[in-house]
Amino acid sequence: MAKAVTIYVCNECEAQSPVAMGRCPRCSTWNSMEAQTDGAKVNAKSMSKKIKRSAVNIEIQSLANVDELDLLRTSSGIGEVDRVIGGGWVPGGVFLLAGEPGIGKSTLLLQLAANSIAINEETLYVAGEESLGQVKMRAQRLGLGDELMLTREIDSRELAAHIIEKQPAFVIVDSIQTLLADDDGTPGSLSQVRDSTAILNQAAKEAGSTLVLIGHITKQGSIAGPKVVEHMVDATLVLESASGFRVLRSVKNRFGAAGEMGVFEMTSEGMKAVDNPSEAFLAERPKGVPGSVVCAALEGQRPLLLEVQALAAKSPYPSPKRVVQGLDYKRVDVVLAVLERRLELPLAGLDIYVNVAGGLRLTDPGTDLAVALAVYSAVTNQTVPDETAVVGEVGLAGELRSVTQLERRALECEKSGYTNFVAPKGFDAKSSSNLNAHSVKSVAAAIRAVWGN
Repeated sequence: MAKAVTIYVCNECEAQSPVAMGRCPRCSTWNSMEAQTDGAKVNAKSMSKKIKRSAVNIEIQSLANVDELDLLRTSSGIGEVDRVIGGGWVPGGVFLLAGEPGIGKSTLLLQLAANSIAINEETLYVAGEESLGQVKMRAQRLGLGDELMLTREIDSRELAAHIIEKQPAFVIVDSIQTLLADDDGTPGSLSQVRDSTAILNQAAKEAGSTLVLIGHITKQGSIAGPKVVEHMVDATLVLESASGFRVLRSVKNRFGAAGEMGVFEMTSEGMKAVDNPSEAFLAERPKGVPGSVVCAALEGQRPLLLEVQALAAKSPYPSPKRVVQGLDYKRVDVVLAVLERRLELPLAGLDIYVNVAGGLRLTDPGTDLAVALAVYSAVTNQTVPDETAVVGEVGLAGELRSVTQLERRALECEKSGYTNFVAPKGFDAKSSSNLNAHSVKSVAAAIRAVWGN
C-alpha cells in the first residue's frame, strides 16, 4: 500500500516545508502553513498498466476538423467593464475579480447582475460572506429589482450541479474563499480554493454560463490562494483605488487584450463610469510648479494623460534617497543615471522623489521622458509650460526611442487641450492642425524643445 507523504503549504504564498512551522519562511506570515497529504510513489509496473489502459481511450482530432469558436458576447451594460473584458461577457467564460476589502467588488457585481436581469437573463448570486438580508439591503440601495436569485450554499459540488441543471446565464460567487470542495475541508485553504474553482469552472463550461468569482487579496497585494486558480480562469480582473477613483484592470484575458483599464467613481448609487479619465486625473494638477510634467501614457489600448511629479532636496545622509511611487524603480534609476552622465545634471547629494499623481501604477516605457523632464525641472527650478505633454522611452545613450500608439496619444493631448506635444523623432503630426508637435531624438533635444535651453 502506498505510503502517505505529508507536506506543509503556506496558504498565502504556496511555500512548502517538510515539517510544521509556525511562520512561513518565504512571506513571514504566521499560522499559514497547512498540512497536505499526497499519495506515495506508485511503482513503475502499476503506472505502466494505467498508462496503457488510458491511452486506448484518447480521442484525437486534427486541427482542420475542430469547429471554430464563435464568441457571442453579451454587453455587461457598463462601457468601462466592456472595455476591460474585451467587449462583453462570453458564455462559458470564467472571470476572477480581486481587490482590497471595501474597494467595491460586490457593489460592482450587483450592478452587473442588475444589467443582466434587465435583458431577461437568469442571474444567480452566491452569497458566501454575507447574509441574504445584507445582500438585499445593498441591492435595494442600488435600485436592483427582485428577480435576482440568491443562495448561501457553499458546497461547490452542489452549486455545480445546480448550474448544469438550471443553466443560469450569469453566476456570481462572493467569494471563492468561502466554498468547500469536500466535506472534511476548511474554507479558504489552498486545496479547497483550487478544487472549488476547478469544479465550478467545468460546470460553467458545460452549462454555457458566465461565471464571475470574487477573490481576496493578501497582505502582499497578490491574489489569495494557489496560483493555479489564475491559470484556470479565462480572465483575471483587479479593482484598485487611485486618486479617489476605482480602477478596474485586466491582468489576464483570453477573450481580449490584457492590460486594459476602466475608471469608476464610487457614489451612493454605486459605481459610475468616468467618461474622461485624463481630465479627472489632472483636475488637481498645480499650475506653475517645478517638477510637474504631463505624460501621454498608454494603459492597454487606452491613452491617458497623467501627471508625473518629481522633487529634489539636499540629502542629510551619506547615501541620498531615491523614492519612487507608481513607476518601475529600476527604470527611474536608469533615467537618473542618464541625466547625471549624459546631461551632467548634478544629482549627487540630492534626495530624489518621483511619483505618479493619483496613485496609479504605470508600466508604460513612454513615461521615461516625463520622469527625465520632471527631475530636470525640479533640480533647475524651471517650470514646464502648462499646455505641454511629453512621451518617449529613454535609452542609455540619452537617445529618445519611439513608443507605440503615438497618434492616439497625440489625439488625447489635443482633445484635453495640451497643444504642445514632445515626442520621439519620426512622429508626424500633420493630421492635426491644432497640435504643436516637437519631434526630437534625445533627452537634451527635448529639454531644448520645452525650455529653449
